[in-house]
Amino acid sequence: MANTSSRTLTLLSLLQTHRHWPGADLADRLGVSDRTLRRDIDRLRELGYPVRASRGTDGGYQLEPGAVLPPLLLDDEEGVALAVGMGDAAQSGIVGLDEAAVRALTKVVQVLPPRLRARVNALRAMTVSAAPAGPVIPAETLTMIAQSCRDRERLRFHYTARGGAPTEREVEPHRLVALGGRWYLVAYDLTRHDWRSFRLDRLAQPRNTGVHFLPRPLPGGDVAAFVRTAAQVPTTRTVVALVHAPAEHVRGKVGQWGEIEAIDRDRCRLTMTSTSLDWPTQALGNVGAEFEVLEPADFVEHLRDWGTRFLNAVARSADPRRSCTPGRAPGRGVG
Repeated sequence: MANTSSRTLTLLSLLQTHRHWPGADLADRLGVSDRTLRRDIDRLRELGYPVRASRGTDGGYQLEPGAVLPPLLLDDEEGVALAVGMGDAAQSGIVGLDEAAVRALTKVVQVLPPRLRARVNALRAMTVSAAPAGPVIPAETLTMIAQSCRDRERLRFHYTARGGAPTEREVEPHRLVALGGRWYLVAYDLTRHDWRSFRLDRLAQPRNTGVHFLPRPLPGGDVAAFVRTAAQVPTTRTVVALVHAPAEHVRGKVGQWGEIEAIDRDRCRLTMTSTSLDWPTQALGNVGAEFEVLEPADFVEHLRDWGTRFLNAVARSADPRRSCTPGRAPGRGVG
């Protein structure tokens, strides 16, 4: 059996992974008796973690929002800063960071008292981020839906489809997906009896129903591909180039739309993400320096196509037989 301190940390971690834990399941996971489990729960309460106990056949334990932040971890200002940072990270568009940020945000918001949650939402709403992002989603909306997906609990909300009137939906939430600077909920719509994707910025008043469900298999199994098809989200492309120019020069031309990593005084690595290869082509041309394509391989062919069009334009412009106004013969006057 683990010592008391490590077991208490394990208990806290388990309580943060589910909205509700049956007491027998918790005791079994920890390898302790019901009596020892109750003592460990009391120890968490003494540390400032609000754990609610319920009795009956469905009795168990649940970590709830507290009157104060746990004193061992964060003060008020640190809690607000962390929640705001995680909310921005969740919508940063950085591959692999968005889902981890939502998980971290869920844990933080669970223990934020209401007065601090209001500060988090107000601060995020009134702050402009330098990073490109879609509509700002309230932290409470993200975390509530993430918890419903995790706990397999039906969800109700108002939804306004593009060009449509608001409707009431009840769904079995499956997964949150970040694509194209927006957040989507993939869920089984119980009214339409089919799978749907919902944009979170068009979703209002989400609320749990308390009704749990058995998971259904998603057609195709790939949630990102499902959203991309349903919402017609274009696939993003990442272009990496070695630019023969100082990092500061490239940064002045590309700005926030690319990541620049200095290699030495005269070279840097430029990384750009876009839904089209045309924009990285224009950006590299605007830099005004020699460069080499590191990835992807098909970007080289894209540049070749652009180069061919420019060379053809130069050739046509240099041909005196094509220098007249279209539709008018050479040497012929007006009238």
